[in-house]
Amino acid sequence: MPELRKDPIYGRWVIISTERSRRPSDFAPEERRPIGGFCPLCEGNEDRTPPEVLAFRDNGASPNSPGWSLRVVPNKFPALRIEGELDREGEGIYDKMNGIGAHEVVIETPQHSETLSTLPLKGVENVLWAYRERMVDLRRDQRLRHVLVFKNYGSAAGASLEHSHSQIIALPIVPTRVREEIEGSKNYFLYKDRCVYCDIVRQELRQRSRVIAENSGFVSIAPFASRFPFETWILPKIHQPSYEQMEATFYGLAAEILSDTLRRLKQVLDDPPYNYIIHTSSYPEQDRDYYHWHIEIMPKLTKVAGFEWGTGFYINPTPPEEAAEYLREAR
Repeated sequence: MPELRKDPIYGRWVIISTERSRRPSDFAPEERRPIGGFCPLCEGNEDRTPPEVLAFRDNGASPNSPGWSLRVVPNKFPALRIEGELDREGEGIYDKMNGIGAHEVVIETPQHSETLSTLPLKGVENVLWAYRERMVDLRRDQRLRHVLVFKNYGSAAGASLEHSHSQIIALPIVPTRVREEIEGSKNYFLYKDRCVYCDIVRQELRQRSRVIAENSGFVSIAPFASRFPFETWILPKIHQPSYEQMEATFYGLAAEILSDTLRRLKQVLDDPPYNYIIHTSSYPEQDRDYYHWHIEIMPKLTKVAGFEWGTGFYINPTPPEEAAEYLREAR
């Protein structure tokens, strides 16, 4: 029988549709685009991107030239621009402001054929450090309130370029969905005097039916109220409100479990398209007892349609306990 499950943070409901239960082989793999043609993100094409704002180089090469292992550049077609003033104003019942913010591209590797799931562990750790350095820098801008780090992998997940990359967007407002998550976490804390994410980590490690993998610092799970088949969360085992405020040793541990989780998803689901998002505290209040940063990975295996848009419910045809079992067994 189908089961309704309630998310303890947002209060949203999902339908775990056991009668439609689908195994990994039931999801058709994404049709791959042929590799070839010009790529502005490949090494040697540095003049085809805006000037870099961060780069990791081992040989002392000059900025905006070959010899890098990772680059961060402003998006050539940004959603928001860093120059200018907010100029908030009302127009009757409507509010508006200038599109001030930042939009950057993290080019994760100089090699076109490499992906985050095939990069050596040091390469994945470099990506996580780049996120941290850019978040710390953007935080200094008093106009900004939230930094969103996300990755679209595969055309079905919204990636317009095949070369492995992720994006950073800094916003002058706290997005509604982020506010809802923070408020849900705060309400739980006010009621129970505990962080809801810490409670999730403790319960999942105790029950283990939805645990996918773990190391000394992190655990990856299929969340109890998964919206999507094979949705996966990576959470620090200890309370950490903000991604960029972690101790240095945790970035290597985070890289280890992120790499492991992406390889499992690739093996079980035949290299699926996916989105991942780093959920972290907004500005300026970052030292929150009630909020806990984490990564959410959402394979793009099903479509959101009328029922979901009309109700806010999601229908997930793969119970998270089954998804976790498939992923645990992957090597």
